[in-house]
Amino acid sequence: MGAVLNQNTLESEAVYIFREVVAQFENPVLLFSGGKDSITLVRLAQKAFFPAKIPFPLLHIDTGHNFPETIEFRDKLVEELGLKLIVRHVQDDIDSGKAIEESGKYSSRNSLQTNTLLDAIEEFKFDACIGGARRDEEKARAKERIFSVRNDFGEWDEKNQRPEVFDMLNGRIEIGQNVRVFPISNWTELDVWSYIATENIEIPSIYYAHDREIFERDGLLWSASEYVYREEHEIPVKKRVRFRTVGDMTCTAAVESDADSIDKIVQEIRESAISERGARIDDKRSEAAMETRKQQGYF
Repeated sequence: MGAVLNQNTLESEAVYIFREVVAQFENPVLLFSGGKDSITLVRLAQKAFFPAKIPFPLLHIDTGHNFPETIEFRDKLVEELGLKLIVRHVQDDIDSGKAIEESGKYSSRNSLQTNTLLDAIEEFKFDACIGGARRDEEKARAKERIFSVRNDFGEWDEKNQRPEVFDMLNGRIEIGQNVRVFPISNWTELDVWSYIATENIEIPSIYYAHDREIFERDGLLWSASEYVYREEHEIPVKKRVRFRTVGDMTCTAAVESDADSIDKIVQEIRESAISERGARIDDKRSEAAMETRKQQGYF
């Protein structure tokens, strides 16, 4: 019963946050990646505004190197729920010279998303961007408030965070500023998966164990894709794997697993000694990689 009450409490808090966003802001948007956290946000938004439709669009910043399973799921979900989806492409920024493609062993487009996101916020004049970041994921994200103000350059100042006492959320912003909103800040990875199980939420097949061509580098298992740099000695082999987190395939590694159901995934996570983002190479570039990207305007 305690676990159920805790889940209900987390759900109620998230629903409250969604309603506060619509009450306090004029033009919100939900940042959607096609991953489990943003899918959970969609379900919570449905509950917050039922029987009405979700009253804001979804925004996906497409790196062009996403897993095909994620894109297929995104389009299916949007069609089924009758949602408005806005997609902006990192490739367009590369083609126009706004972003420079990385090269080499650890090349990735993940960091290139920032400029594309900031341009989209400016294009549509979004004043609140709802995201699925959780404080348990990474130490920089642990510093975030639920309403996290960004200045007119999209920058985040970790030393200038507003107090959120007694669940009071302050959405007052100056012209040009916007707020990043994190309704599941207080959830853990296990909370998300438990909620997915309870709500019977459909997720991309990539989260379940499947056979895939992968190669090993730095103790991690990488998808043998044309988008992922691979040296001659890094020979692909077929293994039974799944992905705990879904991002740009150039920075998201798989884990060996036989978990082919939600219940098995939940049990696997309970027993894991490695964090969810332990398979994200973009967090390993430097000690303060995530914090630096957030200061520059990253999600």
